[in-house]
Amino acid sequence: MNILLLGSGGREHAFAWKIVQSPKCSQLFVAPGNAGTAAIATNLAIGVTDFEKIKSAIINHQIDLLVVGPEEPLVKGLVDYLASQESTKSIPVVGPSQLGATLEGSKDFSKRFMQRHQIPTAAYETFDANQLEQGLAYLEKQNLPIVLKADGLAAGKGVLICQTLEEAKESLQEMLLEQKFGEASAKVVIEEFLTGIELSVFVATDGKNYKILPEAKDYKRIGEGDTGLNTGGMGAVSPVIFADASFMQKVEERIVQPTVAGLAAEDIPYKGFLFIGLMNKNGDPYVIEYNVRMGDPETEAVLPRIESDFVDLLWGIATESLKDYELKISPDYATTVVMVSGGYPGSYQKGHIISLPSDTENTTIFHAGTGRNETGDLTNQGGRVLAITGRGKELQESLERTFSIVEKISWKDHYYRKDIGQDILKLIN
Repeated sequence: MNILLLGSGGREHAFAWKIVQSPKCSQLFVAPGNAGTAAIATNLAIGVTDFEKIKSAIINHQIDLLVVGPEEPLVKGLVDYLASQESTKSIPVVGPSQLGATLEGSKDFSKRFMQRHQIPTAAYETFDANQLEQGLAYLEKQNLPIVLKADGLAAGKGVLICQTLEEAKESLQEMLLEQKFGEASAKVVIEEFLTGIELSVFVATDGKNYKILPEAKDYKRIGEGDTGLNTGGMGAVSPVIFADASFMQKVEERIVQPTVAGLAAEDIPYKGFLFIGLMNKNGDPYVIEYNVRMGDPETEAVLPRIESDFVDLLWGIATESLKDYELKISPDYATTVVMVSGGYPGSYQKGHIISLPSDTENTTIFHAGTGRNETGDLTNQGGRVLAITGRGKELQESLERTFSIVEKISWKDHYYRKDIGQDILKLIN
């Protein structure tokens, strides 16, 4: 079949890498893609929210399956738009409806959904600018630290963990009155701070059935030892030792099943991936947030562990036939280290030439913010540039393979964290 994949990051290169391994894929198009996807598929110069051009591409390239990578087109209603058009209404799509995507598009919506379906999550209240005084009064009654979340999409930057009451009050005013995160913070969710170990659980669902994919742990902060500013993610490890069979059974029974059943009960069309950010608090799972797509860079550690045909999984999601799909997962470890431009997540320079090694046995280099200059050289074009994933029977072996390749890659002012996976190693040892 002809497949169109939307997106341009490391997640999408990992998707493309997995899709082209399937004999079911005749031709893969990626819009807009990056230098990595260009090497294995046909890139199309189309933005992920240009619905008209996406529709035209589906028609012109006789696309049989559309796979939506990032959240923005989903939150903006791409699936509903295509369903409303005579020429694309029957195209199978991997990605939820606009209402389903509101699970990520609005923190308040997702918290109310969890409340309705008794899904364990942190205690919370939501306030808008007209309720500032109530919000400030609410803060005075809460334990510290306290979490403030912009209700809408804020490119992963809309969550603040406040250590003092003064900081929390000041931040709430900045978010509501000064639009610190733009329209995203027109409403703010004030949430109890949960302590424990974070992890990500990924679910594929066709709206009725589901498959739980490999779990992962990611590393959000720029500095080693989880210090400094939040980023889109500096690395990931899968599997996760503290997500044992007993814990994952609780996740399935208390979170996955009521979430999928709740979407169906509320008639919310959902055919796609559900990324559940969890806190393991003394062996019990609590939902931190829902995302309506796969995570990045967790995807680069999760997909290499899937041994069954990935296109069959995508087709099962889009055509409500997921119950027939047999998911096979490798017991091996996959570890991902993200290499970023110097200065990220702040300002950084683009256009530096990247040198890659030729021999990458047992590792894969996934491209994220890459492009080609006029002479065809590979260059950095974004903050997160490359994600290197190594595989091994043991975590130590996997990490050694990953870092052996990372150390052979260079461009001006590049940076990466050297402590990815070390916390898990300590738990194992």
